[in-house]
Amino acid sequence: MGKKVGVILSGCGVYDGAEIHESVVTLLAIDRNGAEAVMCAPDVDQLHVVNHLTGEVEEGASRNVLVESARIARGAIRDVTDVSADELDALILPGGFGAAKNLCDFAVNGPDCEVDPGVAALVRAVHGQGKPVASVCIAPALIAKVLGDEGPELTIGTDADTAGALAKMGAAHIECPVTEFVVDQERKLVSSPAYMLAESISEAAEGIEKTVKALVDMA
Repeated sequence: MGKKVGVILSGCGVYDGAEIHESVVTLLAIDRNGAEAVMCAPDVDQLHVVNHLTGEVEEGASRNVLVESARIARGAIRDVTDVSADELDALILPGGFGAAKNLCDFAVNGPDCEVDPGVAALVRAVHGQGKPVASVCIAPALIAKVLGDEGPELTIGTDADTAGALAKMGAAHIECPVTEFVVDQERKLVSSPAYMLAESISEAAEGIEKTVKALVDMA
């Protein structure tokens, strides 16, 4: 039986949910590495809804993170609180603003952010069992908040302000080019910049594919 990799999605769409390119490349890489994706998301409302054509917030609009994530998952997705670390061999969080708006509120509150309780619990449980956890794009900010007391080594690429925010949460930020990844061997954490730096889907994909292979090999 192949290894099972939990994938926490944060909606559907770069500006208010999961980055679709990053999510699909992640799922494809998991499959190509002989593993099975177990997709999940919190059953909560998004911070807001963004019109992806104009980039403007749609005032008064509301969407559910789990329902929107189901678009990417083709319906095969569960509430994050229903997923146990016991059934997983590893965990990964794709990026997109949803990771910093819906899974946590880093986009609003920076280092003082709070993480969705269900998401934080699954990250802690998987990590606590000695299983690897990967994060892509802005999602390492969430990992820094949850595991910051361990001084994790993470990357969001090269952005100084965001790197500084991770440092304030206890992480050691490692600069990294878009097509590469950073591994914290001691804590079994993997991260890659993806669209924090990528100027094309192929650039993002190269780093994500390497990240997923490292994650599955470590599981």
